[in-house]
Amino acid sequence: MTTIRQLIQAGPAKANELLAKLADTSDGAVKTRERLLGDLKTELDLLAKLEEEHLFPVLRKHKETKELVSAALNDNRQIRKLVAELEQTPKDSEDFAAKVAELRKVFQQSVHDERNELLPAVLKALSDDEAQAIVENIKAGKAEIEDAKRSELEQRRAEVRDEREQAAQALADQEEAAAREQRTREVARQTADVVSRNGAIAVENSRKMVESAADGMQRLATAPLSTGSTFWDSMFSLWMAPLGRTVARPANGELSTEREEVIPLAEETLLVGKRTVESGTTSVRRYLVETPVEQQVVLYDEKVIVERRRPVTDAKTGETLTELTVEMTETSEVPVVGKGVKVREEVVVRRERTRRVETVRDTVRRDEIEIKHSGEKRRALASSRK
Repeated sequence: MTTIRQLIQAGPAKANELLAKLADTSDGAVKTRERLLGDLKTELDLLAKLEEEHLFPVLRKHKETKELVSAALNDNRQIRKLVAELEQTPKDSEDFAAKVAELRKVFQQSVHDERNELLPAVLKALSDDEAQAIVENIKAGKAEIEDAKRSELEQRRAEVRDEREQAAQALADQEEAAAREQRTREVARQTADVVSRNGAIAVENSRKMVESAADGMQRLATAPLSTGSTFWDSMFSLWMAPLGRTVARPANGELSTEREEVIPLAEETLLVGKRTVESGTTSVRRYLVETPVEQQVVLYDEKVIVERRRPVTDAKTGETLTELTVEMTETSEVPVVGKGVKVREEVVVRRERTRRVETVRDTVRRDEIEIKHSGEKRRALASSRK
């Protein structure tokens, strides 16, 4: 069963531990200082609230402890003021460490006063039933506050879990949208390739059709008209000679007897299309690197010291000539190592389209004519394009 002596002596242990850790932090440990300061404020508020709600109202009823309650309340107000100043102080400044040292000094003096002045007065003024009732009320109030904290913590965890799920869903939606966009681009690229190939095929087919038609006209122009009868072939030859307009035949050294000859002049045109080819591949791989780190931490050990001394006064300050057992807990600090993960930077991999102009050079062919007159030496060139 916990006694009021054990309660008052062991109550500040956690706050002292947090103050020691906070005092050992460096100016660069901003996040650690913020976390430790938050835990320290919570612990100090809890201690003060339990005392002010369950211990001090009972002590005010007794004359011996009334003035001690006023002094304890002043200590609590001073501690709250120093904590508020710490919250406003930049965590990476030298003033922060100085204010932590001041708060630690004030708190330890308050603990010393409670153990050496308040505790003996409480043991003297209160009966066992009153003291045990205070202990039970403080334990019940502490349990109620801790239950409320656990409920709040569970609620925060649920909110964080919901936020993570929403973030994961948003990321999945973004990835799906990116995949759809990639598929759309791939379909557009394939379509452009098909159009480009079809255009090239169409140009080639048109060229072949033109060449085939020209060859057909040439063969038709050079082929003799025959009906199978010598008489009718001679007649058609006579009728078509004056009115004839024929396509020129390949030169064979003979003069044309036709009234008009048609020489077709053709030329090639340059048709340039586009198609997409792979020009290279960029690969980005994330891998893990382990770096050894170390950090010094100051640890404290609390040992129970038993010593004998002469009494300060002859007056009796407590029960005597009865069996009494006093228990004190020894504590030792051990390092607690934890790791947190934060995003250091982001690497974005994306494709960016740039525009460039490239000149395509090739040769095209065209027909030209050369005119020669036997009467005088001259030469003229005529082009089918004017």
